[in-house]
Amino acid sequence: MKLEHKLSQIPSYSRELGLNLRKPGDRFKWFLASVLFAKRISSSIAKKTYLLFEAEGLTTPDAIIRAGWDKLVEVLDAGGYVRYDFSTASTLLETMGALKKRGGLERLHDQAMDSRDLEKRLQELKGVGPVAVNIFLRELRGVWSKARPKPSGLAREVGGRLGLKEVEQFESALVRLKLEYCKRHKCKACPVKEHCKKRTT
Repeated sequence: MKLEHKLSQIPSYSRELGLNLRKPGDRFKWFLASVLFAKRISSSIAKKTYLLFEAEGLTTPDAIIRAGWDKLVEVLDAGGYVRYDFSTASTLLETMGALKKRGGLERLHDQAMDSRDLEKRLQELKGVGPVAVNIFLRELRGVWSKARPKPSGLAREVGGRLGLKEVEQFESALVRLKLEYCKRHKCKACPVKEHCKKRTT
């Protein structure tokens, strides 16, 4: 089986969370999830925490603001975000307030002059750094016209190991491979191990 086909079979995090990024509401949900994924915390904890936000109906800026700091800390703690609970709760409230003032994510995209300007505008939101922006925008390629982030270092590294020329197209899959297989030295279980130049036995 060709490498490209195998990579296309690895689901993105947004798809795994059941999100359809062609829907504005789901794009906001993915933005929220991206902020959670960007912390120095495992992807499994980030996924669990996001799903708890969804279960609590905290999937719009208004809902998050109405919930308040104590409720956000409670949900973050339940998801395993213990090290970052207080700071993340505070950041989320400030970020949602700023998003509302700017007219929301869709307006922020529409007003951006180009891809770099879009990234700049997103990073002006408190708690949204380069990592969160890359996580968010890489899965919006082909959906938002200005979502064209440079492939992350993680994706380029794994793409190089696989001898892959088209890193950008498969960035989400490459990042998952790095986090879930390469980083954990799980070469034997890796779905593309026969294509890797640096696999260990």
